[in-house]
Amino acid sequence: MSSLLMLVLWVSPQKRLVEDFRELRATVEKMGLLNPNHTFFILHLCHILLLDVAAWLTIWYFGSSIVPFLFSAVLLGTVQTQAGWLQHDFGHLSVFSTSKWNHWVHKFVIGHLKGAPASWWNHLHFQHHAKPNCFRKDPDINMHPLLFALGKILSVELGVKKKKFMPYNHQHKYFFIIGPPALLPLYFQWYIFYFVVQRKQWVDLAWMLTFYVRFFLTYLPLLEMKGILGLFLLVRFIESNWFVWVTQMNHIPMHIDYDKNVDWFSTQLQATCNVHHSLFNDWFSGHLNFQIEHHLFPTMPRHNYWKVAPLVKSLCAKHGIEYQCKPLLTAFADIVHSLKDSGELWLDAYLHK
Repeated sequence: MSSLLMLVLWVSPQKRLVEDFRELRATVEKMGLLNPNHTFFILHLCHILLLDVAAWLTIWYFGSSIVPFLFSAVLLGTVQTQAGWLQHDFGHLSVFSTSKWNHWVHKFVIGHLKGAPASWWNHLHFQHHAKPNCFRKDPDINMHPLLFALGKILSVELGVKKKKFMPYNHQHKYFFIIGPPALLPLYFQWYIFYFVVQRKQWVDLAWMLTFYVRFFLTYLPLLEMKGILGLFLLVRFIESNWFVWVTQMNHIPMHIDYDKNVDWFSTQLQATCNVHHSLFNDWFSGHLNFQIEHHLFPTMPRHNYWKVAPLVKSLCAKHGIEYQCKPLLTAFADIVHSLKDSGELWLDAYLHK
C-alpha cells in the first residue's frame, strides 16, 4: 500500500523541471524583466546612424584613397552588424508593447538600414527558436550534410551510410573559406531577392530597394561605380565574418540531433551556451552572448538578460543541467574544434563501420 502511495505521489524529474520553469517565468514577469527600456534602443539606433554618417564623412573629407576607404568600410560593416542585432530585437517583439509597432519598425531597420526582407528573417528565425539544433527542423543547420557534418550523432550516421558530399574530415579548414567570408556576400545577397519575389513580398522588396538606392546615391558623388561596388562587397564581407562567428559560437559546438520532443527548457539548454558578460562582449554580439537566456525568453529585451541569468543558473544547478559559459575567443575556437571532432567521427565511421 505504501509503495502504491509513493508511486502516486512520485513526480517525474521532467515534470518538476517544467513546473519550476513555469514558476521562473512567472517570477520574470513579476520582476518586470519583459518590459523594455526604450532609451536603450533609441541610443542603440542613434549610434548606428552616427557610424553610418561617419563612414560617409570619412570618404567625403579624406578622399577615396586606400586608408579612408578601408576605414569607411569598417565603419559601415559595424553599422550593418549592429543594425542586424537591432532588427533582431524588433523581430522578437521585445521593444514595443504592441506587435504592430515592432513589425513596422522591424521592416524599417532590416529593410532600409540593411537591405533584407523581414518576412525572410521571420520565416527562418522562428523555426530556429522552436527547435534549435534539431536536424530538418532548424534551418540554421541546413548546411548539414551538403557542406558540413554537424554534431557527433549525425556525423557518425553519415559515415555509417557511406555518404560523402564533402571531405568532412577537412571541414574545420574549409570553414574559413566557405563559412564566415562567404555566407552573406555569396549566398544571402542573392537569395533574399529570390525569396521576396517567389513569395510576392512586395512591401519587403520596396523597403529593401530603399537601402540600395540610398547607398548608391550617397556614395556616387564620392566614388566611381567600381569603387561603390567594391565598398559594398567589402562591407558585406566584414559583416559576414562578424555575423557567422557570433551566431555560430553558441550553437555549432552544442548538441545536434534529430528532434527528441523533450521539454522547452531542456531543448534550449542542450542547444545553446553563453559567452562571458562584459561591455564589449555585450555590444559585439548584440547580447547574444546571453544565448541561453535569449532562447528561454525570446521576447525579453536584451538589456535584461544579465538580470535573469543568475536565476537560470540556479534552476540548472537544481536539476543537474549544465549551464555553459565561456570566454569569447574560446567560444570561437570551439566552433573549429567541434567541426574537427565531428569530421573525424565521420571519417572513422565511413572507413570502419
